[in-house]
Parts: sequence; C-alpha cells; structure tokens
Amino acid sequence: MTHDELEQGAVLNLDFTKLRKVANCGADVLPAIAQDAKTGEVLIVGYANELALQTALECGMATFWSTSRNELWIKGKTSGDYLKIEDIRINCEQNSILYLVTPAGQGACHSKNKAGVARSGCYYRSLTEDGSLQFVDPAQV
Repeated sequence: MTHDELEQGAVLNLDFTKLRKVANCGADVLPAIAQDAKTGEVLIVGYANELALQTALECGMATFWSTSRNELWIKGKTSGDYLKIEDIRINCEQNSILYLVTPAGQGACHSKNKAGVARSGCYYRSLTEDGSLQFVDPAQV
C-alpha cells in the first residue's frame, strides 16, 4: 500500500507494530496528544521526550519527538501549521502529556485534502460496519 493510499484511501490497514517501532527507536518517549483547546478535537497523537517537552515549554508550540526520524519535531516549523500551547496537562500516572492548543495555520494534519489544504486533525476518517474507512467531513476528502 502506498503512502497516498494509506492517507487518502478507504481500506483499513492499521499498523499494529507501531509501539514496537517506538520501543526500538532508541529514545525514551511517552505519548503526547494535541487537542484543540476550543473544540476538544483530538488533532495529533505523537510522542515526546524530555527535549520535546522542554522545547514546547520554551517556544510555546506543540513539540514532539519523531520516532521514525529520531529528531525533534516542532509541529508547523516546516508547514506553518503551528499549534500554540494554551496548557500542558499531565495524566495521573505521569506517563503521557496532553497539549491543549490553538491551531495557528490551516490545519494540524500533515496530510492535505484534494484542494491542498491541511486537514484540521489526523482523525478525519471513521470505521464503517463493513470495515472500510469513510471521511467524516466531505471537505476533508
């Protein structure tokens, strides 16, 4: 399956090996969720290490550790679609963080719709009863 088919298609192809890949990336990370502070929409689920969290605190933008590239990733630095931090929450067991953010660009997802506009968040498809994927909002296609 191509990257385009994965991001634009209606065929379910979940990567159940993701956490194994994260565990083998060589960095100590924890889940980091970016949620729109105003709407409550979950925009991105990624990972953060100490450097990502410290950078987020310093620059005020949602920052992650890319487990596939093994590098710091300030969301929006390349695309301009920054996520301005309003608050950072820590869960009860202190093993995940929640960035409450205000999107400062066209969208939060790195994938774009057919018009070339970044999608508001990464969760733009829902799973149907027959096991296929369906776009939640026609504007996201």
